Amino acid sequence: MQLQQPRMKHPIYVIPEAFKALQALGKSTHDKGVPETTLYLVELRASQINGCSVCVEMHAAELAKAGVPHEKIFAVGAWRESPRFTEAERAALALTEAETRLADRPDAVSDEVWDFAAKHYDEQALAALVIAIAGINTWNRLNATVRQVAEGW
Repeated sequence: MQLQQPRMKHPIYVIPEAFKALQALGKSTHDKGVPETTLYLVELRASQINGCSVCVEMHAAELAKAGVPHEKIFAVGAWRESPRFTEAERAALALTEAETRLADRPDAVSDEVWDFAAKHYDEQALAALVIAIAGINTWNRLNATVRQVAEGW
């Protein structure tokens, strides 16, 4: 099987202002009450759902570098069945799945999912999670659209 090639130069290099804006958006979510490793878990899970190999590799590596055990990283796709996640991480992952899969249900982000997240995060942290999830979905969509491959990125 031949490795897929990108369709074009990545849009963030064609429009560098977009790269700066996306970087600023990502930075805005740090130090807002959500542990860095939880943000990486959220980014990994959304990237798995969206099939973004660049982001899956990047965020799995960030988790490993942050000291998260490989067994936990491997279990992100099956977080509901794994005992390796805290309740707060579960709340963030549930919110990630709902916000990433908006069209999959009539009530895109149910009160149950929202209330579970609100139980574990204050307003600032919830805002950071919502923004972080939107941000990673943007990166995933850019990469998927141009068929950016992880290798050589």
